[in-house]
Parts: sequence; structure tokens; C-alpha cells
Amino acid sequence: MLGRNGEREELAAFARSVEGRTLLLRGETGVGKSTLLDFTAELAALDGRLVVRATGVEAESELPYAGLHQLLYPLLPHTAGLDDTSRAALGAVFGQAGGSPPSLMTLGIAALGLLSAAAVEQPLFLVLDDAQWLDDSSAAVCGFIGRRLTGSRLKLLLAVRSDIASPFDTAALPELAVGPLNEEDSALLLDGHHPSLDRRLRRVVLDQAQGNPLALLELPRHAAGPADGQHPADPRSLHGASPSRRLQHIYGTRITGLAATVRAELLKGALDGVAAGSGDGPVPAGRYRMRDVDEAVVRGLLVIEPSTGEFAFRHPLVRSSVVQLATPGQRREAHRTLAQLHRGDLERRAAHLAEATLDPDEEVARVLEAAAESATRRGGALTSVTWLTRAAELSEHPAERSRRLGDAAFIAGHAARLGHARRLLRADHGPDADRSPAAALASGYQALYQDGDVCYTHRQIAAVVERLAERRVAGDGQDADGTDSTDGSEIADEVLDRLLALLLATSQFAADRALWERTHALLAALGDRVGERARIYSATWSDVVRHGAGWTGPVERAADLPGQEPWDVARLAVSAYHLDVLSPLRPHLQRVVSRELETGAVSTGMVMLHLIMLDQMGVGEWEAAERTGGRALRHSDEHGHELFAQQTRAYLAQIAAMRGQTAAARELQAVVDAWARPRGIGFLTQLADAAGATAALSDGDYEGAYLQAIGITAPGAFRPYAHQASRTLLDLVEAAVHTGRTAQARAHALAAWDANLPAVSPRLALVTHGALAMTADGEQEASEAYTLAVDHPAAARFPFELARIRLAHGSRIRRVQGATAARQFLTPAVDAFERLGATAWAARARAELRVSGVPARPAARTTSLLTWQERRIADLAAGGLTNKEIGERTRLSPRTVSAHLYRVFPKLGITTRAALRDALTSLDEDAPAPSSALAQHC
Repeated sequence: MLGRNGEREELAAFARSVEGRTLLLRGETGVGKSTLLDFTAELAALDGRLVVRATGVEAESELPYAGLHQLLYPLLPHTAGLDDTSRAALGAVFGQAGGSPPSLMTLGIAALGLLSAAAVEQPLFLVLDDAQWLDDSSAAVCGFIGRRLTGSRLKLLLAVRSDIASPFDTAALPELAVGPLNEEDSALLLDGHHPSLDRRLRRVVLDQAQGNPLALLELPRHAAGPADGQHPADPRSLHGASPSRRLQHIYGTRITGLAATVRAELLKGALDGVAAGSGDGPVPAGRYRMRDVDEAVVRGLLVIEPSTGEFAFRHPLVRSSVVQLATPGQRREAHRTLAQLHRGDLERRAAHLAEATLDPDEEVARVLEAAAESATRRGGALTSVTWLTRAAELSEHPAERSRRLGDAAFIAGHAARLGHARRLLRADHGPDADRSPAAALASGYQALYQDGDVCYTHRQIAAVVERLAERRVAGDGQDADGTDSTDGSEIADEVLDRLLALLLATSQFAADRALWERTHALLAALGDRVGERARIYSATWSDVVRHGAGWTGPVERAADLPGQEPWDVARLAVSAYHLDVLSPLRPHLQRVVSRELETGAVSTGMVMLHLIMLDQMGVGEWEAAERTGGRALRHSDEHGHELFAQQTRAYLAQIAAMRGQTAAARELQAVVDAWARPRGIGFLTQLADAAGATAALSDGDYEGAYLQAIGITAPGAFRPYAHQASRTLLDLVEAAVHTGRTAQARAHALAAWDANLPAVSPRLALVTHGALAMTADGEQEASEAYTLAVDHPAAARFPFELARIRLAHGSRIRRVQGATAARQFLTPAVDAFERLGATAWAARARAELRVSGVPARPAARTTSLLTWQERRIADLAAGGLTNKEIGERTRLSPRTVSAHLYRVFPKLGITTRAALRDALTSLDEDAPAPSSALAQHC
């Protein structure tokens, strides 16, 4: 290894270091990365480490978890020592067990646990070559593992080509660049292997190789001519080409000189991902084994794996050159052989059949469709789209082709590939394809999620559903007027379910009575073709006040989430949110959301983030909810889902309002309202109004809160199809009480009771009884209603509402029964508000306690009371930056920066900017140290 002293020293230190580490080598093809991997692996083995090797293969780059299986396969016996969750995660991914595919986090933890269990007996050294060819799912898990090896007995060494985009380009792993050799070392390497090269040819080789070690070794052999005595080639024949291009030409020349039978063997090996190099370890079970290919060894195209005696390609470029030089017919024949070899592996067989089949073949199309379903369930939505598209191309019947293209477009839409979904449908050349249900779905997804056009989407989807309803009345196959139907055949239940789900989602976002009534009428016209899931969504997404009672049981019974498609999981969880029973579903959402965002149904993953965020808000985990919201906003912006981005901002506005960050809440409210109101997205305008009402209550602006609340619904009634009407019950009542509108407050509380809201959801039961306690005419009634509220079995699941009810009742008791009697209600209210970080409500409750005779106690001063945004702004201000300069760095207006600092000063107990630095230092010193478990995780 001439000229690699620096790399060898760094790699030797890496191999021999005690602590767990990760290192990624990056360099061009042929620069010597594999040789450096071999060198380091040998050092690690001599140091007593167990070396496990794997290699990325281009032929497997679309098979979910193929690379991870190759890496972990030798260690699978150690799964016996893992917990049930980890064994289930690995079993689901590797096809050893059924169940729900795990999230990236769960699978990463399981893989890390397996590696750690294996490392107990002997320290592990993982080597992954050609990592640029890893499938996305495996790359994500390897990146997860690579960032968490500190303190372990594990090392991970990877190599990627610099001239090919790689999943590891953004993995944030430590890197070592492997560059070309300098002129002196290039000459030494060339002279050492080809000492008799004449001076002219030597100069040409040095110029053409450009310091690439593999080119320096191969170009002279190419110039000398092949072993069969043919004329030598001029290495300048590819003047201006890169070293990798020249190497491909060299290997191509050798391949064309092989016997046809040998080339056929090499082709099958290349298409099945046979390893390249002599250090890649054992051939995975079931992989094709090349036979009678000694001629290729003589020509320098293959090597023999020392540990197994199996043939392997000398270099990945040999493998790719074999495939490129084969004719289409030769490749198809090889794929047919390989499909038969892998007949027991659904996805691998499907991948080969897809390439082997030229003419329409319904049997192959069905295999591809089954493999696509398998890939979707394992988090490989993009692979599923590819296979469904190929299945459509191989369909024998136009109806099946259209259906499969529609399925591919549906999954592409959920994978945040809305443009690709539209292109797929344009490929459908069937009659009236542009009016097909699949076309309506694709255009509807794009219009709704990218543009927020609820009117267009509802009109498009409703028109298709209406035609189906008319056909049901007239008889299958004809529209109501007796003409042939658009689709020419009865629509599949699965497609109808998709249409209804989008129609219901659009109706939910519109929150418009007329649209909802049309939607309900269409569902009624379809009769028994509407499944239970659609009926659940219709009742719970529309108006829980009028339709929500009685649906909690069906939702909970349907919540057997493992094995369900990701979009079905998300839809059911939306129903659970509206019924305030989302918390039991959150663990499953958290397990699968990362997988969907990384390689699966990205749009569905964003919905899952919203649901996780909403549950965190409800149970009082506001800091976690804010972090989840930031993650959701990044994904929404990245994929151009403006509707989801604005929805996230609305939820962030509500968090800010509850925490007393009212300027930020109002700024977010204004942004959401300005985007949503012109588009008629009532769901978002109601969220904006609700955030405004909460912000006003937080500020003690009860008149402003009342005006915001009645913008959602009038007192004494719950506006139909306004989902925030019942959710702002406590806001309207509290604002009305504080502004002297006792009659309106009482009427609204009684309206909730008359609507039987306590039977709809546990949260509505809590706030209904709380509102009745706030507005009761007599003390006996107030006490009874209060007791029903706080003694509700689910009251503790909604700590913010519970604390507000306690504060209101404690204030009433102080006025009626005296200070001493009020303390038992006010003290837990103060504690709850401080735990939540609801600074304004905590200050109000402390003031009530002071009036009741309890000595004043300082506000809890912890880092948790400073949000990440407040802390960032405070640090910049402490560093001497002006509000304008801070705004430029944080992309906030100077007014918003000022509002943040206005809230920071009282939290830190200071009054001037000059005191910021000392206060922040003191805050850091006073903050409790993280637990050892948390510190280890971080």
C-alpha cells in the first residue's frame, strides 16, 4: 500500500482503540478503499475482534433490508438473548415472524442490541464495503447504529464511492477521504508491478491513471494484450475519460473474450449480487454460485474467496461491466434462472421475474403485486411503487393494468411523491383514464395537500362517488341514465375505500356544513358498500357532538394495529383523537413513524407526527410536543405539503398560547389564518381562533378571549361540523364568566350537558362537569359538578384542563368559604401549571394562593421554562447582538425577538439585558444533571 501511510496510521489507531467508534472511507472507484478495509480488518482480527463483513450490491439496492440481513445474518443465533420486542423487530424484518414492521428507532435499537449481545463473547468489528449500494432501509439502520457506538465493544468501518450519491451522504458519520496517489507513489507502484514497461508507455499509463491504484495495475496489462494473443490495446484510446471509465473498458475487453458459457455464469452471479473482492465473507444462503469459470480467474476478472473457496468478482466494476455487456435477451434468461432459484423468497423472486418477463403475464403480475404488498408492510413504499408499476405493465387485461397503476399512484401519493403519482396515471391509456377513480385520487391528493384546495378536491372526489352511487341504483355496469359506466366494471372495494377516505378527509378540513351533508348523503346512497371503517371516520371526523357518541368501542376494537397498512393506522388514530382515546395508540405510532418518514408512506408519517404531537399536548408533554411539531414542520416543508405545514403551525400556536408565549402564538395564528381563510379551510381557521382564545386567556384578556371563542361557536350552541366548538367549551365559559356574561356562560355549560357530551369522550366529560361547576347557581351544585370532574377516571390524562378547573373552583371557594378552604384546590393547581410550564396560569394560581394566606413562593426556575427558541434568543442577546441581528439569524422579526425577551426576563428574575449572561450561567449551574441513562443515550 504505497502512499497510504497517513491512512494506515489513522486506520490502525481506529482498529486498536478501546472505545466503540465508526468511520466512513470515501473515495473514487479503484482508489484502494477495499484494500484499506482488508488492512484494517486484519489488524482488528489480530487484536482479537470478531470481523463481520458485508458488501452493498447494486442488484439488491431496492430490496428492503437486504443489506442489513447480510450484515446481521452471521449473528442471528444471538437473538436468543434479546428481549421479546427486539426479537420481534428483527423477526418481522427478516421474515422469521409475522407482526407489524418496526420503526427505524425500534429496529435500530434491536440491531444494536443484537450486536452488543454478540460482542459480549468477543468484541465486534463490522466492515461494510460499497455501502453506496445499500437499500435505503438498511442504510438508515446502519447510520442509526453508527452514531451510537460510543462506550460499546463495537466498531463499524464503511466505504462508499465518491462519484455515486449515497444514503450515507447525510448520515453525519466521521469520514476519512481516500484520494489518488501522488506522482512519486504512483511511479513506485507502477514500477513495482510492471518493471519492464518501456518509458513511453510508462508515461502514458501514469498520465492516464491519474493516481488511481487499480488503473495503474490494470492499464499496463490492457496495453500488453489479453492472454489469447490478440493485439494489445492503446491505453490512450479513451483519452479524457475518468479512471473508472477506463477500467470498465479494460474489464469489458476481457469479458468479451470469454466463452459464452462462462459469460452466462458470470452474468447470473452479477445479477444475483455475488460478492466482489476476496474479503467479503461467506456467501449468503441461497445466493447463486458460479461454476466452471476458471477462465475468468485466469483473465483477472474473478478471485477465489480464501475462506470458502467460492468465486467472487475481482472488483465491483467487473460485476457491473458483465451486466452492461450482456444483451437484453441474455439478461432476461439469467433472471429467469434466478427467479426459479429464489422461488421460496417472494420479494427476490419478484425482482427477478420483473426483469425476466417481456410480454404481459398475469401470473408474474400477481407475484409482483404480492411482493409490493409485502414491501409496503415492511416500510418499503417506494419499492412497492416500482413493483406495482411493473405489474401494471405486465397485466394482460386493461382493467387490471388500470387498477395496478391506481394502486401504485395511491402509494406514491402517500409516499409524498404526488407528481410521480400523476405521471403514473398519465401512463394509463385506457378509455376515460383521465376520469378514472385513480386519476381523481391523484389529482385530489395534490390539490388538497399541496395547495389546500378543499373545494376542488371535494368536487372531484364527490363526482366519482356520485357516479358509483347512481350505478348502484341503476344496476351494476350502467349509470343512472342507462349508458355504460365510466369504468366499465364494478369498482373494487379497496378503491372505493380510498375515495371515501379522501372525501371524508377533505370534508374534515373544509369543516363546512353543506359539504359534510353532501358527503353523508353520498355515503347513504352507497348503502352496504360503505365499510365499518368509513362509517367510523364519517361519524368521528365530522361532528362528535352530534355523531360521536357510541363510537369509542368500535374504535378501540379496531385498534389492533400490527399488520394494518400505515394509512389505515393513521386514519383510525385520527378517530381516536376526536374521541380523546388516542393515548393507547401512541406507542404504535411512535414505533412506526420513523420508518414511514424514512422509506415508507411519508405523507402518512406526517399525519402520525401530528397525532403524536396532539397526544403529547393533551397529556401535558408540551416540550416533547414542540419538538415533534418542529420535526413535522421540517418534513412538511421538505415535501411541499403546505396543508400539513400550516396545520403544524396551528398546533405550535396552541402550545405557545398555553405556555404563555402569546406573541409567538399570535404570530403563528396570523400566518395560519391568512393562508387558510381564503381557501375555506375551516379546520385550520378554527384551530387559529382557538389558539387566539387561549393566548388571550393566558394574557388575562378575557374580552378578547370571548370574542375569539364565539368566532368558533355561539354561546349556548355547538355549531355543526365545527370540531373546535366542543374543544373550546372551557375557553368560552371561562371568558364569559370573567367578563360578567354569566347567562351566556351558564347557557353554554347546559348546552354541553344537554348534548350529552360526557358520553362522547373522557375529555368532554371532564370539561362539561368543570363548566357546570364554574357556572353553578348554588354551592351544592358547584361542589357536585366539581367532584364529578376531578373524580373522573380519565381526569389525570388531561392535566391542563384539570388544573384550570381546580383554579376556577378554588377561586370560587375562596370568595364564598374563605381562604383556608380554598388552599386544597389552589395548591395542586399551582403545582400542575408549574410542571406544565403554563407560566401565566401558574402566576394567576400563585396570586390566588397569596390572597388565601399562603406565603408567596418563587416561580420554579428551571431550564424547562425556557423553550429552545427562548434559550437560543437569550444566548444571542447575552452575546451582545441587537434584536435586528438576532432576527436575521433566527429568521424572526425584531418584534418577535423582543416579545421572546420580554418573556425571558421575568422567568430569569432580571430586568436588564446586561444581566442575561450571569442569569443564564446561574440557570445552567442550577439545572439538575441528567440521569445516567439519559446521559448514556445522549
